[in-house]
Amino acid sequence: MAKKGFFAKLFNGFSEIDDDFYDELEEQLILGDIGVAATEELIDHLKAQVRSDKIKTTDDARALIMADIEEIMALPDGAYDFEKEKCVVMAIGVNGVGKTTCVGKLANLYKKDGSSVILVGADTFRAAAGDQLKIWAERSGCYIVSGNEGADPGSVLYDGASAAKARGADILLCDTAGRLHNKANLMKELAKLDKIINSTLPEYKKQNIIVLDAATGQNALNQARQFADIMKVDAVILTKMDGTAKGGIAVAITRELGVPVKYIGVGEGMEDIERFDAKRYVQELFAAE
Repeated sequence: MAKKGFFAKLFNGFSEIDDDFYDELEEQLILGDIGVAATEELIDHLKAQVRSDKIKTTDDARALIMADIEEIMALPDGAYDFEKEKCVVMAIGVNGVGKTTCVGKLANLYKKDGSSVILVGADTFRAAAGDQLKIWAERSGCYIVSGNEGADPGSVLYDGASAAKARGADILLCDTAGRLHNKANLMKELAKLDKIINSTLPEYKKQNIIVLDAATGQNALNQARQFADIMKVDAVILTKMDGTAKGGIAVAITRELGVPVKYIGVGEGMEDIERFDAKRYVQELFAAE
């Protein structure tokens, strides 16, 4: 999870709940990357509860804020059902956020859970992406379909989908290119990939997962917005959650886009990906360092 305790001292120095307390609370939540919209919502709800329940202590206010954040971040029922079904998992996101690494880690996670996984290297734009994914495939023992640099991503995905059908694979896990500076072409490419999946694997569920770097704060939210404009986004993977002292960006993304965080990256190793736990996430944000 995130480094412990960015909000640990949030309520220190205040013996009563007054305007100064609310001003400091607002400033610190925004500094912690929770975002303006989510911060305003949290504070408005806190003020209403303080009035209605006659809350007097900052400890009680802290508990209320934690409960509200946990409610925002709570995963919907059946959030991981797709892992147990025939499914195409497509990783999307800009280059440099750890997308290919996350695909490799997910392959290992799903295989350890007993699923048969085929990897597809449809990022043919970045020269090293295919080679990198092959290394992850070897490590996890997964079959991989990839193309040369500059190859048509749709053709690579079609080959991967055909392999999934022939082998009866449980999960087709696809790495894609991310080039937001050329949004029109990216939109066309992702729409084409979506069409290929629908036509070749109509019986498979779909899960589009955006990979975001938690350490980039509000920039991660901007990236999520742009991809959500292009296609349906079902889930978020936040990388570098072990390296950022904040981690509040998870709240901003879920609150604004309504897309749950389902996985977090907590290191560089194969095992360093975790399914998201909202309760633990909130406890660690507010834990003593």
